[in-house]
Amino acid sequence: VALTTEWTLILGYFLLVSALTYGFYWWDKRQAKTGKRRTREWTLHLFELIGGWPGAWLAQWNLRHKTSKRSYQIVFWVIVAIHQAIAFDTQRGGQWLSDLYF
Repeated sequence: VALTTEWTLILGYFLLVSALTYGFYWWDKRQAKTGKRRTREWTLHLFELIGGWPGAWLAQWNLRHKTSKRSYQIVFWVIVAIHQAIAFDTQRGGQWLSDLYF
């Protein structure tokens, strides 16, 4: 299956934001180990929300970071669910989301 320019840009965007998000997780984990100033949770969630949730999931899995804090995980999985709903709706022609707003 050939990717169109539009899908190539979308994929590139998600890869870039995911890599940045992974980097923020790595940095926060490093800071936590050394007792230094941490990255705010809302910053991590913002990067997840703008498309970095795959990188966040990989970072949580690889770095074992932010996995045991329940309140953090609830927000993270809500963000993932939002992205999945948007992806599902996009595949179905966008009808569901347009019905919500109009």
